[in-house]
Amino acid sequence: MLFAQNNKAFYKKKPTIALNGELIDLGSPVVMGVLNCTPDSFYDGGAYSSDNAILTRAGQIIEQGGRFVDIGGMSTRPGAIEVSVEEELNRLIPAVTKIRKEFPNAALSIDTYRAEVVSVLHAEVGDFLVNDISGGQFDDQMFLTVAALNVPYLLMHSKGKSVDMQDKPQYKDVVKEIILYLSHQIQKLKQFGISDILIDPGFGFGKTTEHNFELLNRLDSFAIFELPIVVGLSRKSMICKSLNIDPSESLNGTTVLNTIALSNGCDILRVHDVKEAIEAIRLIEKTKIQL
Repeated sequence: MLFAQNNKAFYKKKPTIALNGELIDLGSPVVMGVLNCTPDSFYDGGAYSSDNAILTRAGQIIEQGGRFVDIGGMSTRPGAIEVSVEEELNRLIPAVTKIRKEFPNAALSIDTYRAEVVSVLHAEVGDFLVNDISGGQFDDQMFLTVAALNVPYLLMHSKGKSVDMQDKPQYKDVVKEIILYLSHQIQKLKQFGISDILIDPGFGFGKTTEHNFELLNRLDSFAIFELPIVVGLSRKSMICKSLNIDPSESLNGTTVLNTIALSNGCDILRVHDVKEAIEAIRLIEKTKIQL
């Protein structure tokens, strides 16, 4: 392994991030609930297209204990077609403004890799976490925009865009290569003066099933950055392909992998099923595993 399995004992992560004038405590794992305002997401595409459905879903995430509501206006599943900035904003602006009005204290996360989308939404609703699946690769204005707005930034690794990222991705050492990539991008973020940084190895984004399981097995290697680690395994193909099931049948598999991620140092679970993720966290904490 690149780092010892017990490296969690040698690295102390940043325990908080600042958002909306509040310090969000990440001393214990928390949950980020997914709200896709898209017609073509791999699991729940089209489920949240009306105002009522969007607000009901946001309320459900919060009621079940989700710490963040992660809102996306463009599917980034493998093979998804990129939509225009205008279409992405047409989906996001009504949803985000209504959620902010109904739940003013909610910690929002916006799933986008476009700086213009970040700027427009920030002018509408104020601060949120920027969840950028491209890690700044797809828009050279993203880091500048995040720095100017002084908002937290989730740096994810992705190999290629959605339309082609699963076309035979190859790595000599998937963990080592992602760590080197994250290290380079974190250095750039810090040069822009961005300090509230979270990291995500990007399960399923330009990785085979084998790559994904290698990442999960060696997730504790990412503790070297001393930054919060976000993991998105919810109902993904690594579960469905391994068990020969559909995403609709993959909740149990998701919970199993989430539990492994928690035991290997995950700080934030990004999920479709908030209640079950919260239960996994509570049970893991009962076992007194050092996270």
